[in-house]
Amino acid sequence: MSIAVLGAGAFGTALAISLAGKGAVTLWARDAQGMGQSRENTARLPGCPLPEGLFVTEDLAEAAKAQTLLAAVPMQKLRGFLTENATALDGKTIVACCKGIELNTGLGPVAVIREVLPNATAAILTGPSFAADIARGLPTALTIACADKPTCAALQQSLTTANLRLYRTSDTVGAELGGALKNVVAIACGAAIGAGLGESARAAVMTRGFAEMQRLAAHHHADPVTLAGLSGFGDLTLTCTSTQSRNYRLGLALGRGEPFDSATTVEGAATARAVDTLAQDNGLDLPITAAVAGLVENRLDVASAMKALLTRPLKEE
Repeated sequence: MSIAVLGAGAFGTALAISLAGKGAVTLWARDAQGMGQSRENTARLPGCPLPEGLFVTEDLAEAAKAQTLLAAVPMQKLRGFLTENATALDGKTIVACCKGIELNTGLGPVAVIREVLPNATAAILTGPSFAADIARGLPTALTIACADKPTCAALQQSLTTANLRLYRTSDTVGAELGGALKNVVAIACGAAIGAGLGESARAAVMTRGFAEMQRLAAHHHADPVTLAGLSGFGDLTLTCTSTQSRNYRLGLALGRGEPFDSATTVEGAATARAVDTLAQDNGLDLPITAAVAGLVENRLDVASAMKALLTRPLKEE
């Protein structure tokens, strides 16, 4: 099965490096010439050389000749990317490698692929991972989700590498929601730590945030087992506890009252706004998500958000 990675951010580059260890892989990059000469993504993943089996091109039509295409573009840019390149991508197996909920539609990445490219086979690769770990050959486990079970099994085989172990599921909705909502909770956890509220507060936010993830998943008829796996609980644990997470770092900055680089892609900020709207429209109780949406929209400060959460009516767990 021929494979191409579309997008040379840190995660896309890391996946391409890992996959090239077992066969030829194409990486579509806007700076293909520079990466080809240096054999490194110095801007996004410095210190991780590109292996010989990795071919870098800026010709998307050439990259899209592969059977399996890993779309490693930010969630809020996915629809535009797919629409712009619809002719080249039509009928392909497209694996989304982003996490989030589209701001204008409330859809996840698999749903966006299906809507824009109805002839394509849509899947998602998600779970607890940092690009630097994957690129350096450190062991990582992820979830591959695809509604077509034979395709999912084939993807599991072709995308598993020496350091990357994949588990499969047909529950694309659960995998989408787990990867999206954990970023929102990570912002909340970062804010709690940044504001000096302590580790116990972070544990509480993580736990109640996980309850919100389960609540939203149930509303969308996802399998609760999916949320307990790598794409849900696993990713939540990693993202809420490490400064390698951009979502967690944004939360830290909010909690400390410090500026944050607006050029840095933080999927959880837009996802919080999208899910908060979805929750209001459907009568769902997602207070942590609502608090994060208020923080990223500058409608709330951390003190007000935490006070609102702590003064909610007492209830059974």
